Amino acid sequence: MGGAMAAEGISAKRAELAGSKVGWRGLVGSKKTFGIALFASLGGLVYGYNQGMFAQILTMRNFIDATQGYAELPGIRQGMLTAILELGAWLGTLINGYLADALGRRVTVVVAVVIFCVGVIVQACTINKDFVLAGRFVTGLGVGNLSMIVPLYNAELAPPEIRGSLVAVQQLSITFGIMTSFWIGYGTNFIGGTGASQSIASWEIPVCIQLAPAIVLAAGMMLFMPQSPRHLMNTGRDEECLHTLARLRDASADDILVRIEYLEIKALHMFEVETAKKKYPQFQDGSFRSRFMIGFYDYLSLVTDPSLFKRTSIACLVMFFQQFNGINAINYYAPQIFQDLNLGGDTTKLLATGVAGIFEFVFTIPAVIWVDNIGRKKILIAGGIGMAVCHFIVAGIIGSYQHSFDSHSGAGWAAVVFVWLFIINFAYSWGPVAWILVSEVFPLSMRAKGVSIGGSSNWLNNFAVGLFTSPFIGASNYGTFIFFGCITTLAVVYVIFLVPETKGRTLEEMDELFGSGGVAAEDAALKHRIESEIGLLALLGEEPSAPLEKKDAETAEHEEKVAV
Repeated sequence: MGGAMAAEGISAKRAELAGSKVGWRGLVGSKKTFGIALFASLGGLVYGYNQGMFAQILTMRNFIDATQGYAELPGIRQGMLTAILELGAWLGTLINGYLADALGRRVTVVVAVVIFCVGVIVQACTINKDFVLAGRFVTGLGVGNLSMIVPLYNAELAPPEIRGSLVAVQQLSITFGIMTSFWIGYGTNFIGGTGASQSIASWEIPVCIQLAPAIVLAAGMMLFMPQSPRHLMNTGRDEECLHTLARLRDASADDILVRIEYLEIKALHMFEVETAKKKYPQFQDGSFRSRFMIGFYDYLSLVTDPSLFKRTSIACLVMFFQQFNGINAINYYAPQIFQDLNLGGDTTKLLATGVAGIFEFVFTIPAVIWVDNIGRKKILIAGGIGMAVCHFIVAGIIGSYQHSFDSHSGAGWAAVVFVWLFIINFAYSWGPVAWILVSEVFPLSMRAKGVSIGGSSNWLNNFAVGLFTSPFIGASNYGTFIFFGCITTLAVVYVIFLVPETKGRTLEEMDELFGSGGVAAEDAALKHRIESEIGLLALLGEEPSAPLEKKDAETAEHEEKVAV
């Protein structure tokens, strides 16, 4: 009981001190944190650009010739060219869960960028389909790493009051990358003409241009980006953690909000050190083998511990629904979808795709503004309903006019409008909020591994969508939209009944929200004792206060005892 009451007191105290600095207002007010997270989100731009870019070049004549005609083969073969990147990304997210804890967030980003650049260079040297397949697989390893580490990094930099809005910046960056790739592809498509005379530059430029933001991201990470405060705490650099938090918040180390946040991080880390000692007494010698085995059993606990399994299932299912609502089926195959609606030649279908990219970017902006004010569930439900309705309407139009679009061009454009409306509904809801949930639900010691599992679910389902959408469309174009509409309807039902609201909770308070794994009576008592020892409860007025320096000394003594 004491731990639960203290957590509620911490949240209330922080809300009182933060005042109106929540959501968008807090984001604007935290210029330094916002600027750092915006730069880190170059990883999202790279990820989004790569998604949209391939959809454009897949229909370019010169690229088709470079793959010796493989790129225009229908069904599963074309699907594999698209989906092989997602398979690599799935593996990348799994590997990165360990790297993020072992190397730190910044170094892991740099490793991901190096892998990504190698894959892009291989693609740029394409002389047959094997270069595309190999290059996109390696690129996927890097993209998957970035898709996991950047939301994790942003979540750990953000103060609780603006965390949702700040993490939503990642999705905004992804959609900006998609939009940019669509319009670059639209422009370069005309280099040398759109037929047999088309220049190799028409697709080489879109492929190679993504190297620039990736290299800038890696350089910035090493030169001026801060380490994650939570990673610093995990690695025993307490004082550096405190001063990093103070710099991020543009405040002194004695600022009460900074002290509360610092002591929350410290308390939970100490709690997890003690629980790890109880869980794994045989792996406390600090060796590589012991660290590896603790990591292995931690991954295993994501499915064997009831509380962690609930978090893991939410992360995986939310990512499943994010992909199987059909957004990447449209991102990957928009030119083909618009061609089936009889929009005319390459210029018109690529133009319609470019407009879709603008909508996806512009309507992600509201999520940045309101996600911390409205909450996660309401946004997911509203967006899901809107997407499902659009799917069913498009299916009805295609089913009614698929053999007569030549004489009913208005019906084709009506279907295009509802595809755009679908994208709008995704952009403000499932696009950013799914990543926010995954970055929020796991406890500190399990966060990197948990986010990697959620991210891997995203990419594995992304792989399935990329692989099978082409044969689905070939078999029944309107049936494809019915399928995605039904899945999206199930997503709405799932969120209504099984996904908890996480708005306004600290990352540490997720323990309270998800039940017995973090708030069993024994654990709550332990957390309460630690919070008392380090002075966190004193800040709330529940105990006589003590100087922070004294509490840090007491904490150091406590940690030495734990390590014995």
